Amino acid sequence: QVQLAESGGGLVQAGGSLRLSCAASGSTFSSMGWSRQAPGKVRELVASITSSGGTSNYADSVKGRFTISRDNAKNTVWLQMNSLKPEDTAIYYCRGRLATGYIYWGQGTQVTVSS
Repeated sequence: QVQLAESGGGLVQAGGSLRLSCAASGSTFSSMGWSRQAPGKVRELVASITSSGGTSNYADSVKGRFTISRDNAKNTVWLQMNSLKPEDTAIYYCRGRLATGYIYWGQGTQVTVSS
């Protein structure tokens, strides 16, 4: 059974930092990443990283502030979020993409940034 379990969300003031973690089990993913969905908005991909960890991509809105990393031995991916802004408020979802293209999602973790 494939599972993605997120942790690390919470409430933080603008300018603060949070670190999200996602522990995967049941499969090995060719790429992993984080998406977010704010109320009334579509889900957007925030960051992704390849299986080797050699290539990462970021949404323009988070470049320079967020950093994605992974440890394949632990089957875990992290999202370090710095200089948080109120517009970063959303539910953050971990995603794992198989080589077949199928995507698994975690249950989501709430991030709230107060102004």
